[in-house]
Amino acid sequence: MQNRRVCITGMGVVSPIGIGVEKFAAGLRSGLSGIRSLQNEGNANLAPRVAGVVDIDFRDYLTATKIQGPDRASLFALTAAQLAARDATNAEPLDLSDAGVYIGTGIGGIGALEAAYEEFFVRGGARIKPLSVVHAMNNAPAAHIAMEYGCHGPAMTYSTACSSSAIAIGEACRAIRHGYISRALAGGAEAMLLPGIIRGWEALRTLAIVDAVNPPSSCRPFAKSRTGLVLAEGAAILMLEEFEQARQRGARIYAMLDGYGCQTDATHLTKPDANGQAATMRAAMADAGLQESDIGYINAHGTATLAGDIIETEAIKLAFGDLAKQIPISSTKSMHGHAMGATGAMEFIASVIALTRGFLPPTINLFEQDPECDLDYVPNRAREGVQLKHVMSNSFAFGGSNAVLIASKPNL
Repeated sequence: MQNRRVCITGMGVVSPIGIGVEKFAAGLRSGLSGIRSLQNEGNANLAPRVAGVVDIDFRDYLTATKIQGPDRASLFALTAAQLAARDATNAEPLDLSDAGVYIGTGIGGIGALEAAYEEFFVRGGARIKPLSVVHAMNNAPAAHIAMEYGCHGPAMTYSTACSSSAIAIGEACRAIRHGYISRALAGGAEAMLLPGIIRGWEALRTLAIVDAVNPPSSCRPFAKSRTGLVLAEGAAILMLEEFEQARQRGARIYAMLDGYGCQTDATHLTKPDANGQAATMRAAMADAGLQESDIGYINAHGTATLAGDIIETEAIKLAFGDLAKQIPISSTKSMHGHAMGATGAMEFIASVIALTRGFLPPTINLFEQDPECDLDYVPNRAREGVQLKHVMSNSFAFGGSNAVLIASKPNL
């Protein structure tokens, strides 16, 4: 079995704090909040909510023909893939005919599905759109990307809740390592800011209470005053390539994708498990051939739920022992919200930005830490002038599906 090295040569992100790597990085550095109040749009049964909303005119990125029909999640995916593909090219477009497409999504084209349900249950169903099923299916984003770029490698979809896109990236990495493909577009997309979905999350009782005075500050990972997670939308996709191939074509190499751990708690559908999370972090470090002392920064899952932040803190202590207090950690969800199936890829890009640009993204809205969350969470302001060699990104999901990715500076 081959064990080729995998590198990152392109990144595309569509997020509530910026579209494209430059704007996303600027948002991270400035501690920008992309969280804002949602309008209920006549749904009186919905409580006031906030979310990480992407302001985008798809006509700026996609042709009018491509915009017609696909669900918002697929349009996010196409936009992020375009940005990643352009970022990875030199003078000429890349031939992606042999590339794979590996996409994570929690719930796929739920907008198309909800529209069909509304048409059926409210108006009798006479005008359900003919392509509702294919726009709603979970693999629609991956299929649209494969068709757009003529990718004839595997087009794979992973749906493991919050870890979906991290697992998609990790599995693409394994496929390149083992020689099945030489490059892949890998990441995730999500667009679930819809009345029915929000109502379901309300029933689960995990959503943040809106700060009436300052709604953008409602997401407060690791803070004593945290009240829950804030939903978000968006997409993030990376171009992954076999290292020697990328070097031979003169590609800019952002980082190496050296470590991937994927393990399952197997304990509870919604309650996370510190032992399972710690085991996944250890697995990623073992995969990368690294020790605990090598990791210079952790982008935490950090959802701002009451139990989740404490358990992740405990897991980091289990994985890193006495070194845990020395490692800077942040939750960028405090800025962009929880983009569910897209969030792992979004946060991995944030980690690569930290690695390559010499600053640590902050955990904003952290003015008083929970005493049980007693690590260094880079509160409120970015930390500048930091030289990193290896960074870790955690993604821990409902169902106990955990994924951890490690990026390293390339040794060219």
